[in-house]
Amino acid sequence: MADRKEYRRRKRNQKQGKKWIIPVVAGAIVLLAAAGVLAWWLLRVKTTPQDAAEQYFSLLNEGKYEEMYQLLSEDSKSGISQEDFVERNQNIYEGIEAKNIQITVQGEPGYKEGKKKAVISYSTAMDTLADEITFDNKMNFMKEGKEYRIVWDSTLIFPSLQDGYKVQINTQTAKRGAILDRSGQMLAGQGTVSEVGIVPGKLGEQKEESVKKIAEILGMSEDSINEKLNASYVQEDSFVPVKEIAKNDPAEEELLKIQGIMINDKEERVYPLGAAAGHLTGYIQAVTAEDLEELSEKGYHENSVVGKSGLERAFEDQLRAADGCSIVIVSEDGAEIETLALKPAENGKDVQVTVDAGMQTKAYEQFASDKGTAAAMNPKTGEILALVSTPGYDPNDFVMGMSDKRWEELNNDENKPLTNRFNTSWVPGSTFKAITAAIGVETGKIQPDANMGDVGLSWQKDGSWGDYHVTTLTDYGSEVNLENALVYSDNIYFARAALDIGADTISEYFKKMGFDEELPFELTLSTSSYDDDDNIDSEIQLADTGYGQGQLLVNPVHMLSMYTMFVNSGSMIQPTILYQEQAEAKVWKQNVVSAETAELVKNDLVQVIENPSGTGAGAKIDGVLMLGKTGTAEIKESQDDTDGVERGWFVCGTTEDIEKPVLAVGMVEDVKDKGGSSYVTAKVREFVAAYEQ
Repeated sequence: MADRKEYRRRKRNQKQGKKWIIPVVAGAIVLLAAAGVLAWWLLRVKTTPQDAAEQYFSLLNEGKYEEMYQLLSEDSKSGISQEDFVERNQNIYEGIEAKNIQITVQGEPGYKEGKKKAVISYSTAMDTLADEITFDNKMNFMKEGKEYRIVWDSTLIFPSLQDGYKVQINTQTAKRGAILDRSGQMLAGQGTVSEVGIVPGKLGEQKEESVKKIAEILGMSEDSINEKLNASYVQEDSFVPVKEIAKNDPAEEELLKIQGIMINDKEERVYPLGAAAGHLTGYIQAVTAEDLEELSEKGYHENSVVGKSGLERAFEDQLRAADGCSIVIVSEDGAEIETLALKPAENGKDVQVTVDAGMQTKAYEQFASDKGTAAAMNPKTGEILALVSTPGYDPNDFVMGMSDKRWEELNNDENKPLTNRFNTSWVPGSTFKAITAAIGVETGKIQPDANMGDVGLSWQKDGSWGDYHVTTLTDYGSEVNLENALVYSDNIYFARAALDIGADTISEYFKKMGFDEELPFELTLSTSSYDDDDNIDSEIQLADTGYGQGQLLVNPVHMLSMYTMFVNSGSMIQPTILYQEQAEAKVWKQNVVSAETAELVKNDLVQVIENPSGTGAGAKIDGVLMLGKTGTAEIKESQDDTDGVERGWFVCGTTEDIEKPVLAVGMVEDVKDKGGSSYVTAKVREFVAAYEQ
């Protein structure tokens, strides 16, 4: 019984063994067959010269220089190491910023010595940082085994490039265009500055003490100076630039007392008006990596500068300079062999603006101690004569190297000198009463000569207003008509007028005047608005809007444009800052009100200055007839709030055809303890009077 069981076990194992043997043998046969096919294929496949060339140039476009090297003949490899091959190709192609390398093979390969050698003729075109480079060339091959390998030397890069030659990139610096005022005076352009540098070997034994003094005078950190002195290129006799300062800066005398200091003249972009036009001109700076993401397509590179704000930014396309560049092959001794590409330098174009440098400076001087803004324009042509934001910053600081100390001062100053206030929209206060008057007269809701009745110094429509009252300051008698309401700046009159006009109608006219619309101007300015959702929500808001409060926000330049309708038969003139020899007005908003309405309101605004009791009487200039309107906007949490600020405004302008027509506006953020709007009135008068002299 046991023997039978053992017999069956052996038979079963034999069967299982056969099951394993069959697949193994079959697999072996398949592998042998595949190997045979592979060997047969390898024996038959041959790399053609075209294949090698195509692969070489494909790898070149991808910058795979190590893989390119593997395609070289053994003889070529013996002449140059992979490391040197990669370095030479990479330095040349990437140095000239070669892109879009296009190769066109010309005809069939030529063979020699029983096809052991071959040659292909081809043409090349590539984009570079200078210009397109094109040339015809030949590529030679040596057959090694079944493959054609490339016979390489430097002439495969450029036909005239010998192995000992170099590819040199020469840059010709172009000049950025200047910004000129209306008379040709420079607001921004090339000038001379003082470049402060250190000669390390002449610092003497008191090096640390000297560096400390230099840092204090220049407003720099000692670490930043030492970092420059410790740069790898610095030798004992090197001139190490540290900072640029204005020519004849008082700091020069102190610096020259320190051993090792040297001061050279250097050409640099300068801003002669300094802080007086800082927000207007803006400034330039070196491009950042972020800038290049957008600007590289326009030809900017890592050494380019770009306008960062103001006129420098607005007219960047005209002002920018495009540096020239040449790509040249030079021999071992520096002799020029061939110029491969040349892009001539292109200087930027000068931009002349309508600004009057004298008026700009005078306006800045008047407002320099305040947080405020001032603007002036020719009301007949729309030419901007001045745009001021105070306090300002000196754009020369940005160009010559802003010290850490100065940067902290600007950023931490509670008066925010980096804030552009002429760009912003503000609550206009009573200066807006002229606009309400024009809408009211045009729509027939204001009868100019009608007496609306004296209701005292505090008023509300009815009890539905609760504790809210509109108040006014001056009791000017019982003759409550339009002229008196403007002359004495009666809040209540214009609150009542706004209610009579109605929210829908007043909103309609605001739209006609450009509210919630981008002002067509070369500099980007904030839009004016009358409500956060374009919907005047209540009677109280409507009443407040009538005298320039509520949710009204008006940009100063837009305010000037609205006031131009009073001297242009009811049409608003478009502001411009680009100078033209024969300036012609461009109407922005045609016939906002009728010529009759504009004339009537203008005459009443003239009385604001001409009437000795008018709120703008202090702005009178002998021999010059002007319209005007004062304004004080209260910014407070509630009607009972006594801690809020008071924005002071004044608008005035000439009304006759004179040699120097002008319309000006000024605003100071808080005039509560400075005399109210009369504080601003005096300042605006001063720079307007200076312009008229």
